[in-house]
Amino acid sequence: MAKLKQRELDTPVSPDEVTVEVPVVNDLPAVLEDTAAQQIARGRALRNYVYLPLIFLTVALLGGLRLSGNDGSFIFVRPALICLIFAAILLLLFFRAGMLRLDGWFTEEMIGTQTAANGLVLVSLFAAATQIFNSLIPEQGLPFWIVSFCFLWVLWNNLFAEFDPKRLLKSLGAMFGLAFVTKYMVLANLTAPGGRSWLRSLIENPAQEAATWLLDLPRFSAGTGYIQFFAVIIFLLGLFLTPSATNRDR
Repeated sequence: MAKLKQRELDTPVSPDEVTVEVPVVNDLPAVLEDTAAQQIARGRALRNYVYLPLIFLTVALLGGLRLSGNDGSFIFVRPALICLIFAAILLLLFFRAGMLRLDGWFTEEMIGTQTAANGLVLVSLFAAATQIFNSLIPEQGLPFWIVSFCFLWVLWNNLFAEFDPKRLLKSLGAMFGLAFVTKYMVLANLTAPGGRSWLRSLIENPAQEAATWLLDLPRFSAGTGYIQFFAVIIFLLGLFLTPSATNRDR
């Protein structure tokens, strides 16, 4: 009996008698497609809920920073009430122009955490817009009211104009650029340099000292313009990255 079993084991097996079961993967394209979709969704979530709030909060911080003209120390200037009003009008303009869609940010199908996250992103956008107006509007005096009136006039007229997102971004870039040049290149040159007595400034440049006194312009360091320049650029970059809806790619 043992010899019979040994003979059966030693008997060669024909290749035709060997059957190898190879698993067939019919759903490989679907699996790869699901993986790519998950990666896209993950990248979109990082952009919407990590990068955008960081960008807007950075703008909110930089927009209020000033450098003292006396010792170069940091000064944080709180925004005036009119800056909050302008920021609210700007957000309304975003929704009206289609740059933001209300049904794309808040819907009944969204879970509570996503709705709260979307609300925080819009709050950070509102804070950044407020500080951008705080950055571009002169702090006090007659220039404050003149520039504020110009902003109000432009924003109010844009509410009744036909805009698409690209045209709106171009319009905002032109408006912010003109306001930046007015404040940090025109009005800043009318301000007497800080760190020296008013008598010395009056003797060396009486016209500049008189303009500083008449216009009631604060004396900041030249580095303030560099900080606010990057604040405006970062804000426009954040607007460009902001999707019109968070439940789908724009």
